[in-house]
Amino acid sequence: MSTPVLQAIGLRRTYGDTEVLKGVDFSVDKGQVKALLGPSGSGKSTILRLMALLEPPNGGEVLLNGKQIGVETLANGTTKPLPERRLAVQRRDIGMVFQRFNLFAHLDVRHNVTLALTEVGGLNKAQANERAEAMLERVGMANRMGHYPSELSGGQQQRVAIARALVLEPTVMLFDEPTSALDPELVGEVLDVMEKLAESGMTMVVVTHEARFARRVADEVMLFDGGVIVEQAPPDDFFDNPSHERTKRFLSHLH
Repeated sequence: MSTPVLQAIGLRRTYGDTEVLKGVDFSVDKGQVKALLGPSGSGKSTILRLMALLEPPNGGEVLLNGKQIGVETLANGTTKPLPERRLAVQRRDIGMVFQRFNLFAHLDVRHNVTLALTEVGGLNKAQANERAEAMLERVGMANRMGHYPSELSGGQQQRVAIARALVLEPTVMLFDEPTSALDPELVGEVLDVMEKLAESGMTMVVVTHEARFARRVADEVMLFDGGVIVEQAPPDDFFDNPSHERTKRFLSHLH
């Protein structure tokens, strides 16, 4: 058995008295695409944030290529969260695309994408521009490099956000409802970019409500509910022959 690229072991997260993740075990292998479905508040976005090191868990571990990340082990054997500077270095291996695009309004497309390369990646301006241009070409946005976010459609902004995450050459890409903020006619252009990424062998975890995309692209589909994984199966089994009653009810509303 190969070591998973990204793995959660017994991951827990609470907010006040609310337990959002209840000891979740999760993993994605190299080149695999996993789609996470579930109702609002089920914990699916929270597990992405924890695996992307954007929030600390209350319990459990996150492993990247078999090594625990996000913490350092002290002399007495206990662990504590890494300082932000070291977390930023580890995050380079985990690309994250959010529901909202989070582009800098005062920067044009080129500078939105090159910023991470110069500030985190340590590249000079020429190197950063060269890599950014190649990545923007990949997502079909090379002809918009001088435009500002306010001059772009939502689908175009999301494609720039994908390029910004990809430009650091992450080991795995996490997508948190990347099309839910888009007008329906703009969804397809973002899903097309994501499908091409999957075809290229990118390891991906996608929280989505796009069932057709999940069925077509994912190697495995999972249902989150109540802070746990209710069901996980290959797409045809998940959609055509779910084994859990909760999955059947969820799919009946989805359809």
